[in-house]
Amino acid sequence: MTNERDIKLWIVGSIGIDDIKTRAEKRTELLGGSLPFSTAAASFFTRVGAVGVVGSDFPESFDQRWRKFGADLSGVQQVQGATFRWSGAYDENMIERETLKTELGVFANFKPKLPQSYQQAPFVLLGNIQPELQLHVLRQAKGARFVALDTMNLWIDIARPALLKVIKKVNLLTVNDSEARMLSGQWNMRACAAELLKMGPSHVIIKRGEHGALLFSRKGLFIAPAYPVEQVVDPTGAGDSYAGAFMGYLAQRGRASEQALREALLYAAVVASFGVEGFSLDCFERLTFAQIERRMKQMLKMISVGS
Repeated sequence: MTNERDIKLWIVGSIGIDDIKTRAEKRTELLGGSLPFSTAAASFFTRVGAVGVVGSDFPESFDQRWRKFGADLSGVQQVQGATFRWSGAYDENMIERETLKTELGVFANFKPKLPQSYQQAPFVLLGNIQPELQLHVLRQAKGARFVALDTMNLWIDIARPALLKVIKKVNLLTVNDSEARMLSGQWNMRACAAELLKMGPSHVIIKRGEHGALLFSRKGLFIAPAYPVEQVVDPTGAGDSYAGAFMGYLAQRGRASEQALREALLYAAVVASFGVEGFSLDCFERLTFAQIERRMKQMLKMISVGS
């Protein structure tokens, strides 16, 4: 059994209560936010610490459900007030979505504090929160050797100077294709990546949804497909699950070599594919590592050119 001293990866992000409507059905009062998805996905590979905030209304059942993944929650603050809430509806294509409600609650005044047991962890994932908060918590990460950063179009639009400061300090930046274009001012993905690499990181991942992801570095380009899921039930948190599994695998390997990064992308695609087959953490709760490995073998067979 591991303990807090064994934590090799910590993740900071949002924790929320979601109401979601998809073509499959409508569900309310779901455990959501980037942090539960990313830590659950990472937990299949390593002991992971969570840094976030919830309100006094955060259900005890959510806390118990989350802890079953083995994630360390000593970095999750609980303060008086309402937990962050989000409501959204997906189009028939299950790609486009409309935000119906956003209530920040206690997340509006969140000031991340890194537990001492996390401070020497070598791997860090700065989840999609305000760049100023990402900088604040990163300054506390004394032992960080490989830091990944996730962001979104909102921060590119309203907090670009602070975001550029964070990007300069990280090893890997992950964005989707529209965010890559917005941040770089380029259109072609290779041109986008070239501009993003100039901003400081040694690696850039450009996520392309069902079309997979592109990993760029100064050593070249790696193309990772998405696992073709038969039925998407809820795509919420897919990108967070992807990033969490990616960093969890690197933490398990203990290094971020080019080979490890490429392997991590494939495992990330596989783990994220399970997450979208249900709402919230439903599918992750039933998932075993043996199932991940079986789907990974299927993925490798799909992309192999051998007989």
